[in-house]
This record gives sequence, structure tokens and C-alpha cells, in this order.
Amino acid sequence: MSGSSNSTSNKMNVPEARAAMEQFKYEVANEIGVPLKKGYNGDLTSAQNGYVGGYMVKKMIEAQERAMAGKTQG
Repeated sequence: MSGSSNSTSNKMNVPEARAAMEQFKYEVANEIGVPLKKGYNGDLTSAQNGYVGGYMVKKMIEAQERAMAGKTQG
């Protein structure tokens, strides 16, 4: 059952953002010192890969919080 769910786990909600998200992933990896490269990355540990994904989420949440803080409630 879990194997079949992986086929949709990388589906983008906004397909137009794919290139920007890919670039963001490499920027984050570089920022935190994970040697992510285009192509095969099987030499990285799951912890390294998870750290990149987790840090991406953290940065996106921070950006959204900043955007929300700048808006007035009406």
C-alpha cells in the first residue's frame, strides 16, 4: 500500500512553480552544507535529504509568516 502512494507524493499543486522549487532546493542544500547535485544523489544519507526538505519547509513557513504579518486584517 505505501509503495503506491509514493507515485503521487511529488505532485506539484502549482506545476508552474516546479523550476523555482528545484532551484530553491539546491539553494537550501548549499546553504546548509549538503552536497546535493543534479542527477544521482544516492550517496547522500536519508538524514541529509530530510534536512534539506525540512529546512525548505521552515523557510517557506517563515516567508509566509512575514507576508501575513505585513497584511492588515479587515
